[in-house]
Amino acid sequence: MANNRIDRISEMVGRALAEAIRSVKDPRVSDAFVSVTHCEVTNDLRYAKVYISVMGPDAQASEVMKGLKSAAGWLRREVGHAVQLRYAPELVFTLDHSIESGAHINDVINQLERDGKMGTGENNE
Repeated sequence: MANNRIDRISEMVGRALAEAIRSVKDPRVSDAFVSVTHCEVTNDLRYAKVYISVMGPDAQASEVMKGLKSAAGWLRREVGHAVQLRYAPELVFTLDHSIESGAHINDVINQLERDGKMGTGENNE
């Protein structure tokens, strides 16, 4: 039962944080395509590990992470107001490369199909 509650709170924190990130005025964050891919709140609701995806070069992702860490206090307050918890969880940001990896895999598959190297499931002997 408590696990379902933690999952719901994690989802609400993730959604509230995604909305709040759009309002960040720091150009390191506002000028980039940033998305919250996943959020995990601890059982005691004190910490939220937030997985962030940034579309762009690694240098830009590094700057976005610095900007988010700089705005963490403001973001925490915004999330606290949106989710209405007694204590807003401390936000711990982690860079997530899963979207970039998926896009790269998709590009490789598309290239193989264009080159005719992908079989259709039939024996081509």
